[in-house]
Amino acid sequence: MAEEGRGGFPEGFGGDRGGRGGDRGGRGRGGRGGKDRKGPRRSDEPKEWVPVTKLGRLVKQGHIQSLEHIFLYSIPIKEHQIVEHFLGKALHDEVLKIMPVQKQTRAGQRTRFKAFVVVGDNNGHVGLGVKSAKEVATAIRGAIIASMLAIVPVRRGYWGNKIGTPHTVPCKVTGKCGSVSLRLVPAPRGTGLVAARVPKKLLQFAGYEDCFTSSDGHTRTLGNFAKATFQAISHTYGFLTPDLWIETKFSSGPFQEYSDFLAKA
Repeated sequence: MAEEGRGGFPEGFGGDRGGRGGDRGGRGRGGRGGKDRKGPRRSDEPKEWVPVTKLGRLVKQGHIQSLEHIFLYSIPIKEHQIVEHFLGKALHDEVLKIMPVQKQTRAGQRTRFKAFVVVGDNNGHVGLGVKSAKEVATAIRGAIIASMLAIVPVRRGYWGNKIGTPHTVPCKVTGKCGSVSLRLVPAPRGTGLVAARVPKKLLQFAGYEDCFTSSDGHTRTLGNFAKATFQAISHTYGFLTPDLWIETKFSSGPFQEYSDFLAKA
């Protein structure tokens, strides 16, 4: 006669207690205490954007038509949905690096993950974001939002004659972070991006087609290398060239122009 159960006992080692859980309400490992969890379930549907800043309200209402209108008055962007509203599907993002960082505490070492993300539309807008979090996914999500909030306009120009569309940097610009310094030099059409992997990615997302680069310092530090490149790109609008000598006649700012609308809430 074959042995029944475990160890030759008909009911297994549990006797007549009904195996694991016994007569204790059938708790077992399936359901703790037999109680159903209550609470709202997360839906995968995206929530409707409810702006919390004056700028967000004006953008959602359609009073501001482009990012350039925001940059013209140097209004800080505090909501990443504003950038998504204008650039939408044209916006691309890429993770440059994920690295673990540690902090020494009394209980030992606390490890977190630091993510570097670049976003851009390949047509005059680029942003760089850095975020640390306990989980990789949270760090990446936070870095994407940070890069959208840090997005800057990119100025493009020509090398030589002004034929066709702008394709390179308008002048020599330099960016520096830590020991790393990076110089962007205009290049003839057809040269391509002569750069390392990190600055090449930022230049592509910014919309440059041709550019020479010259770097100095400890470029193995990817974070500083990316920040130096981003700083150099953001300096392209810092030079006043003859084509910008025309005086800009400023009208009243958006907050002043639509003060009646903003006062309603």
